[in-house]
This record gives sequence, C-alpha cells and structure tokens, in this order.
Amino acid sequence: MNPKGYLFNLGLVDYKKAWDLQLDLWAKRVEERLPDLLLFLEHPHVLTLGRRGNRTHLLASAETLAKLNVPVFHIERGGDVTYHGPGQLVVYPILDLKEYGWKLVGYIEQLEEVIIRTLSDFGITGRRDSLNRGVWVDRQKIASVGVAVKRWVSLHGLALNYETDLTYFDLINPCGLQGIRMTSMAKALGTNVSRDRLYQRVHFHFEQVFERRWEEKCLEEIVPSFHPSGLQITGEEACSLREKTK
Repeated sequence: MNPKGYLFNLGLVDYKKAWDLQLDLWAKRVEERLPDLLLFLEHPHVLTLGRRGNRTHLLASAETLAKLNVPVFHIERGGDVTYHGPGQLVVYPILDLKEYGWKLVGYIEQLEEVIIRTLSDFGITGRRDSLNRGVWVDRQKIASVGVAVKRWVSLHGLALNYETDLTYFDLINPCGLQGIRMTSMAKALGTNVSRDRLYQRVHFHFEQVFERRWEEKCLEEIVPSFHPSGLQITGEEACSLREKTK
C-alpha cells in the first residue's frame, strides 16, 4: 500500500462539475496513475437520488424545485434521496478498496467512524444505526453516507451537516425515511462551527482511521482543466492564486 494519498480542498463546486471530476479521477485511480484521493468540498443547493432512489420521496413539485433553483440528479451511489448545500461538508474518497481488505461494509463503517470521531472533538456524541447508514445525534441524523464502488475503486462518500440550512430537507424524505428529522453541528451546539477547524479534524481522522497520510495538493496540478473560479488560467497560475488567498 502506498502510505501517501492526495487531498484536495475545493470549496464550493457545482454538483455536475464535481461528479464529472470524480469520474475522471476514478478512471485515473483504476489505472493506478494516481494514489488514493480525498475531495473536500461543498455544493450549491441540489438533490440527488441513489441507484434505488424513489422519486415518491421527493416531496416538492418540479415547479417548486425550479423556483428554488434546486436541480435533481439520479446518480450511481447507494441509498435513496438526499440534499446537499452550503454549510454541509462533503467528502468524496476515491480509494482502491483492494488495499483495505475488499470489505464494502467495513469501508462504510470507517467513513462513519471518521464522522463520529470528528463530532466528538466538538463535544457531540454521534452514533450508528446498522439499519440506516450514516451518523445520528439522539434521534436526528447529522451525516449521510452513500457510496459507489466500481472495479473496487470508490466514488461518492459522506456529507456532514455543520451549518446547513435544514429547511431544504423538507423538500424530501431524507434517505427515503419518513418522519425523521435532520440536524446539524451548529444546531446541536447552539453556536457557529469553524469550517477550517472542521476540515482539519476530518483530515486528521481520515489519517487515523485509514492509516494513511493525506498530502494536500492543488487539484489544478493534477487536472489542469479544473478551474473552480471559471477563469481561463493555467493550473500553475490557479494554484498560485489559491495560495495567495489562504
């Protein structure tokens, strides 16, 4: 196993753009042109349906979603319907699971463990529910886990609500479950949550749980065509600009 992986901290990224990026990086990982990868990002408001997602769990009409500018994507991950938006930290690990023992359930439990340990750092007690994947605080869900695995390399991942506008979950039956309520770290704590500190703790716990050092890289070094700002600049220039604005 290569003890080193790459981590990309991308900020706010359009869902379709991030999905295409995952597929591109997945192909490079399958071909062993890259080591294991972590993508940290957030999305503008969006709903996604998993492989077995049931559109009856979309509670809002198409007209309402259009008015709110909330697109819907049907994607290849497991699970049903979920919401992504600002204030929610999303992590997409692109890992070769052969190097972790070929165990899909074990991989999902590792993702949950990263979340549980991170929440503990902030004084929040998270728990698992073996029937409903993700992490819960009391009877409310604070983080979702939904993955896809093709040729034993993973896609998609986890979404942790830290300062999420929870009213958007009213548009759906989250994860296809009726009557459940979603929560966030800010709601549980009654105070704002530093995204920088959250990022640092999630990064730390990925290193601990997966026993790998994740080196932060500028994505434009790996995928020169990727420009979060939409500016037509070279990868080297984009990385330089990002360093100056840190």
